[in-house]
Amino acid sequence: MFKATRTLAVGSVFLCLIGFLTAVGPSSAFAAAAGGFPPTSLRQESQRVSRQGSRQASLQESQRVSRQGSRQASLQESQRVSRQGSRQVSLQESQRVSRQGSRQVSSQGPRRVSPPQRPGASPKPAVSSQAADSLRLSADAAVLMDAETGDVLYAKNAHKRRAPASTTKIMTAILGLELGKPEEIVTVSAKAAQVGEATLHLDPGEKLTLYELITGALLKSGNDACVAIAEQIAGSEGEFVRLMNEKALLLGATDTHFTNPNGLPDKNHYSSAYDLALMARYGLRIPAFAAITRLKETEIHFLQPDVSMDLRNTNKLLWSYPYADGVKTGTTNAAGKCLVASATKGGRRLVAVVLNAPDRFGDARKLLEWGFERTETTTLARAGQIMGDYPLPGTTGVPAFVAHTVRVSLSREAAGRLSARVVWDRPPRLPLQAGEEVGRCEVWAGEQKLTSVPLLSERAVSKDWLGRIR
Repeated sequence: MFKATRTLAVGSVFLCLIGFLTAVGPSSAFAAAAGGFPPTSLRQESQRVSRQGSRQASLQESQRVSRQGSRQASLQESQRVSRQGSRQVSLQESQRVSRQGSRQVSSQGPRRVSPPQRPGASPKPAVSSQAADSLRLSADAAVLMDAETGDVLYAKNAHKRRAPASTTKIMTAILGLELGKPEEIVTVSAKAAQVGEATLHLDPGEKLTLYELITGALLKSGNDACVAIAEQIAGSEGEFVRLMNEKALLLGATDTHFTNPNGLPDKNHYSSAYDLALMARYGLRIPAFAAITRLKETEIHFLQPDVSMDLRNTNKLLWSYPYADGVKTGTTNAAGKCLVASATKGGRRLVAVVLNAPDRFGDARKLLEWGFERTETTTLARAGQIMGDYPLPGTTGVPAFVAHTVRVSLSREAAGRLSARVVWDRPPRLPLQAGEEVGRCEVWAGEQKLTSVPLLSERAVSKDWLGRIR
């Protein structure tokens, strides 16, 4: 009886507790059981939780701002490194320029000429010199050009269109070396074997490498070799001539038009002393071209039949002038005696062209000796050198640097009158990108403008969302 009554009492208490929890909620019930929270304690706890939330939110905001700042700093660092890289690349490019040949051409598909790494030198008169006027050349037309800068040091009828004779083969060799592979095997066609005058006496069906053919064309002036080269590279002589004219225009040879790959007489086949200097200058940048044209004597080997042929260079200047190292002779009744010659002395190379010159080897030597003795090449600015501050409103100016090294060649008497002028071409507006072209640096000798090079912005400038310059 007593145990039953105790059990009933415990059950009643348990039911009452369940009802209480349902009415007030577990948190309040347990708080009341522990002595309870007065109303002010509840507010303090709420404020404490709120402060913790605020601190957590502040921390998250701080981390977010920090991350944004880090990204901004990374971007700025990236831009800084990029600018440094741009200037370094400009320096490397100025050193590398024109040493690389045109892009390799796949053996599949049509072969196309590619432009030079930098445009050919623009036509401009030589800086006048009384010494140059006293040379008294026999040539009807002549040019002396610095091979590095492309500057003209002497000019006589430089742009007069004349028959170029076998100096045409300079362009034939350039395309053969750029568009073909030296080791590719060429089979001589009947058409190539029929070409007359100066020849290698090729027979139909004979086989030899493209490099051997080019050597024969440059040293012995083989007209038949030129046709064989043209057919191998372009499939036909006509298509190859089209490529020759295309390449001439890319080099800036605007007074040139070819109708054949060897220079045989044709009223529509012509060039100029200046244009031939451009072609020779370009060709000498191709290692194989330079190596072949400096040879006095060599032999070429036929694959079929298995025979060799001795060759002797027609350029007698290689024997008579110790600094001579190229390039090509040419002779026809229409053209007269012609010579494109190169020489290197003290690390400096000059290119001399004489057309219709009864004393072509004497004329070329006079020009080259005068060039080495009376002219010089001067550096006005190195690649990456700051030349001035590009003016922008709201800022102190943005440093601008030259894209590549500025070097000019001219007579020693004119070198003392050299000056550099900065011209700002870009309107003063924002945003400005790092490496953006903003103007040019012009080189003057007295009142004669010699050349100009682009000026690039060293850093970027823009406005933030509040309109502040950064």
